[in-house]
Amino acid sequence: MAQPHKTIAVLVANPALSSILTMVLASVPSFRVRPFESELALNVYMRIAPVDLVVTDFDAENARADLVTRDLRDDDAIENPAFQVIALASSVTPETKTLCIKAGIDEVIVKPMSPRYLLERVQARLRQRAAVQTSVHQTLRRMVPKPAATPDFGAGTNVIPLWTQDRPLPQH
Repeated sequence: MAQPHKTIAVLVANPALSSILTMVLASVPSFRVRPFESELALNVYMRIAPVDLVVTDFDAENARADLVTRDLRDDDAIENPAFQVIALASSVTPETKTLCIKAGIDEVIVKPMSPRYLLERVQARLRQRAAVQTSVHQTLRRMVPKPAATPDFGAGTNVIPLWTQDRPLPQH
């Protein structure tokens, strides 16, 4: 069975870093990677297409990771509100931690980092989400009552007898 495609949005401060991260993430055949230059472009895209994970940056002056994440999480028009966020940061301070928690950022990676490490973290996050969704789906399936057994209307036929020997055929 083919793996469903996962869409990953990349919004980072440096265009060169964005290009490298996009290239490494796109090396996975089941990933659709979409780089963005602005928060507005990302927000518009997420309103029309589901995004599974957003990679964003604390060093972006116009689109700081916590502000972007907060705005996206508050937007009711987002196609997939269950998206995850990985933020990149030059350093993690107590203030950064507080901002991440308040904004709903799922994970922070300290720069500089290997693009391969980011790829591993993205894969781990998506696997973790898939496992949670599978367990929730299985729990819900157990809660739904099973339908009553369907009656046997005859072996190998798609004809349902409306008239039986007890009820004679109508006389028209």
